[in-house]
Amino acid sequence: MRKIIVGLVSVAAIGSTGLAVLAAIPIGTPPEVSSLTGNVDRGAYLARASGCIACHTNFEESGAPLAGGVELETPFGTLYSPNLTTDPVRGIGEWTVEDFARAVRQGISPDGDPYYPAFTYPFYQNFTDQEIADLWAAFQTVAPVDAASQEPEMPFPFNQRSTLKIWRALFLEPPRTDPVPENGDLWNRGRQLVEGATHCGACHTGRNLLGARNIDTEHFKGSDMLPGGGKAPAIDYETLRARGWDVDNLAYALRTGITPSGDAFGNAMGEVVLYGTQFLTDQDLEAIATYLMDDHG
Repeated sequence: MRKIIVGLVSVAAIGSTGLAVLAAIPIGTPPEVSSLTGNVDRGAYLARASGCIACHTNFEESGAPLAGGVELETPFGTLYSPNLTTDPVRGIGEWTVEDFARAVRQGISPDGDPYYPAFTYPFYQNFTDQEIADLWAAFQTVAPVDAASQEPEMPFPFNQRSTLKIWRALFLEPPRTDPVPENGDLWNRGRQLVEGATHCGACHTGRNLLGARNIDTEHFKGSDMLPGGGKAPAIDYETLRARGWDVDNLAYALRTGITPSGDAFGNAMGEVVLYGTQFLTDQDLEAIATYLMDDHG
């Protein structure tokens, strides 16, 4: 709560001069990944796991892959996923791999502006240089699409991207993907995916009034702050066990979308399976299920 109060007071206290000063403050660090050769297949796999296709392809309007245009209604305004094709004007065709690395891992645009955290970059901060190179190689194979990215529709003060620097200072922390050696390779692979690439906590963890996840108190306890007013159920191990889930049927559901009761995932989770988890290996699905079904804190 103290962080929320500090954030609200900080934003309220900033005038036009303060916004100008805040905008001039640099953030992030220059990455160095250009010397690595990426693997397209590994990059495409990681892109699927990370939800890139689902969020940046407007399937409702039969949009081209990764051409953006998906509407995200948040409590702070409406965002639209941008064009990630190789178009040099509308997409990322003029980006360098360093630009890409900074965007994915640090949430910073090539111009130095912070991205809204609706983009799940907080979960990608621990991607290795090789993983970034692999992703970059995969994105270079995407055909260019001349489709303009729609600007966010955010009221003041949320339309001032510079204020996101305050949000980052208060709430941005690295994902909890560090391995726990005593728990074994499968569990740790699940931790790497769940807390990182597949960003399960983005939907299944409660958030505070400023949109930051309450990781210490509501981790995987569910959320009612999904875009468009949707809700995500709790997926902590106690809730999952109480509802009849185990490692096998959870891995199966992530592959097929079919729950133990014979029902099917709908809405956002259905899309997660359709465009993401169904493409993962059996071992990775087992790893995800193993981690989620365990008391990992």
